Amino acid sequence: MPAAPARTFKPTPAGRRGAATAERILDAAEGLFAERGYSATTLRDVATRVGIQNPSLYNHFESKEALYAAVLERDIGPVLEALSEFLLDGSEGSGDPAQVAERVMELLARRPRLPRLVAHETLSGGDQLTRMLREWMVPVFARAHRMVEISPGAERWNPDQIPHLVLAMYHIVIGYFTIAPLYEALTGDDLLAEQALERQTRLLREIVGALFTSTEKSAG
Repeated sequence: MPAAPARTFKPTPAGRRGAATAERILDAAEGLFAERGYSATTLRDVATRVGIQNPSLYNHFESKEALYAAVLERDIGPVLEALSEFLLDGSEGSGDPAQVAERVMELLARRPRLPRLVAHETLSGGDQLTRMLREWMVPVFARAHRMVEISPGAERWNPDQIPHLVLAMYHIVIGYFTIAPLYEALTGDDLLAEQALERQTRLLREIVGALFTSTEKSAG
């Protein structure tokens, strides 16, 4: 099973204050990368949004690439962990994919700009960004693929359909967060509001349940 990429950024200075500043930098960078993309965002932009001087930012992250990698690690890492936990707990096919989908929704609700960031860079990123995203996304898809393979309802699908099922679930989850700002502008409805997220999570559980229920349970 693929492991998450190793950290590529400097450790933050010791102490609560240094850790808090690093977290503020990550929050600002995540927002700017999601809004403008990697190429159009500078470290000066990030420092300005945080309210610190540019040299201070280098005390935490040695380059824009390192900062981008740190944002990905912080935000995608928990998703990888959730998928890994499922594989450990469901090695005999006893796990519940709907629970994993619910957990991923919960994690993305905490970082709703991450899907926009990933979508932005997959469409417009250069070779460097494509390589970096591949390091993070390949393990996600590999673990999700394995999650489907060991689910109780896997026998309903041909092996060559499983990658398409994984892609379909990816787009349902990621697409929801990616479209949220535009949807609110068009309709006035906030898809990131608590009740809206709860509705989407229930719907996702029903979809996953319908896709991955075993034929025996369906017949019963």
